[in-house]
Amino acid sequence: MNMKRAHTNIEVHRYIADFPDKIEVKLEEIRNIILDVLEDEAEEKMSYGIPTFVLNGNLVHYGGFKQHIGFYPGASGIEHFKKDLSGYTFAKGSVQFPVEKELPEKLIQRIVKFRIKENLEKAKKPKKKKKK
Repeated sequence: MNMKRAHTNIEVHRYIADFPDKIEVKLEEIRNIILDVLEDEAEEKMSYGIPTFVLNGNLVHYGGFKQHIGFYPGASGIEHFKKDLSGYTFAKGSVQFPVEKELPEKLIQRIVKFRIKENLEKAKKPKKKKKK
């Protein structure tokens, strides 16, 4: 078992367990896809009422719905992978993966890696001083 999985937020487990079996399985699947590419220091928590991974700020969120799994990599994640997401319903910062279809594992991994790189680069930039 991956050690990161052993230290997860109990609220996330409760959130996932509250769904019907079919959705619960998909939520665990997307969670594991994300965990497989995350840096060890990423934190898993609930934010905006859905599971969230944090690494120098919000990294990605995901959530369960009746007909789809929502994946929220932010506007930059959607914009960067717009072509790859063209077969899915997506908006500025979200994409819907239909429950009846397989999750696009490689695409999700690429998006998470992109967001990790983006957040790590953002953390390296010196903060601007506020004007008084």
